Amino acid sequence: MPLRWYWSREFLTSQRMLWTLLIVNVLGTIYGYIWYGDQIVWTASHKPLWMLPFVPDSPTASLFFSLSLVYLLVQSQPKTAIGRVIRYLIEALGVATSVKYGIWAVAMIVAGVSEGSPMGWQDWMLIASHLGMAVEGLLFLRFMSVGSAAVGAAVGWLLLNDVVDYRFDVFPWLPQPLYDHLPIVCICTFGLTLFSWIVTNAAIVLRDAHRSAFR
Repeated sequence: MPLRWYWSREFLTSQRMLWTLLIVNVLGTIYGYIWYGDQIVWTASHKPLWMLPFVPDSPTASLFFSLSLVYLLVQSQPKTAIGRVIRYLIEALGVATSVKYGIWAVAMIVAGVSEGSPMGWQDWMLIASHLGMAVEGLLFLRFMSVGSAAVGAAVGWLLLNDVVDYRFDVFPWLPQPLYDHLPIVCICTFGLTLFSWIVTNAAIVLRDAHRSAFR
């Protein structure tokens, strides 16, 4: 097979590939919520309960992307307007959050190691899995229905998440040395939200231009 075939719709949206990715993402989502388990329990004990949805960032991103894969597996558009809006929002959240938190997690691990944190096998696993999140989000956007308006709504959620995280101290627990640089971490987090918005919108523009060229 030529290399470009592995980039094709035929390969990437095949039932085997979609089911494989769905299983991987669902397992990653479950692992992610377990990973955040201690912080979720701590937050429930020390913070208002409404803050809980803002704690597990990466597993929630992979949950939305998993739901986006289900839409691709079903291969049919929702028949009602509200159903279509829900699909657009889920796909937008699946892509935008995967890009942001995929890059964010890798950046925090690397920054922590550069400041003296030990590098274990779990860190290598997290780097690989989070890079995969960012790549698959942009890779599969071209097969989705999501538009710029839905991405704007998803970015609104990301900004709200950032504000809650750093205003009320429910951001993901960091490598210990990074707590000395928390203002920089906060700025980088907001910056990645902006980056995710720009990159996702650029991918949508390219997707739509490609579709128009082949009509």
